[in-house]
Amino acid sequence: MSEQILDINGKPYFVIKLLGKGKSGYSYLVTDHKNQYVLKQIHHEPCDYYQFGDKLESERNDYNRLKMIGIPIPKLLDIDNIQERILKEYIEGETIFHLVLSEQMKPTYFEQVKTMCALLYSANTNIDYFPTNFVVQNDQLYYIDFECNHYMEEWNFENWGIKYWSKTPEFLDYVKQHQNSI
Repeated sequence: MSEQILDINGKPYFVIKLLGKGKSGYSYLVTDHKNQYVLKQIHHEPCDYYQFGDKLESERNDYNRLKMIGIPIPKLLDIDNIQERILKEYIEGETIFHLVLSEQMKPTYFEQVKTMCALLYSANTNIDYFPTNFVVQNDQLYYIDFECNHYMEEWNFENWGIKYWSKTPEFLDYVKQHQNSI
């Protein structure tokens, strides 16, 4: 079996594993045999609950917006416009989703997301608060997605995100519906 290679602007990266599929792309853990990275391949599969414009441009703009706001995110390292791929820093750690599932949540993670919310709300911005989008490394919370939108109260952390940050009925229903892929 041969190694899968994905390149960005002519530089090869060797696929270690698929990390997940989101609304706009597939994320892979890759290596250049020195370091590990996340390579996101944009896809154009339909999403019945979200409308996209130019996904690659959105990634770039959202990264810059979140960086300016001061949200802890991985560094954007490269963009391949032709193949619609982005390369970003890999932040190793457990996702909030896994920590909820394994009952390892700490109060500091809630404190840190609330600090993020204060920054985001004052900048009229929401992020995707689903727990797979957050990784904890050395007790520091990182938002590993770049997606952000104009603030809408119904999609803020207190009204939507919090429903998935503990073993709520919504969280448990999601686990049940996706048990084959967890």
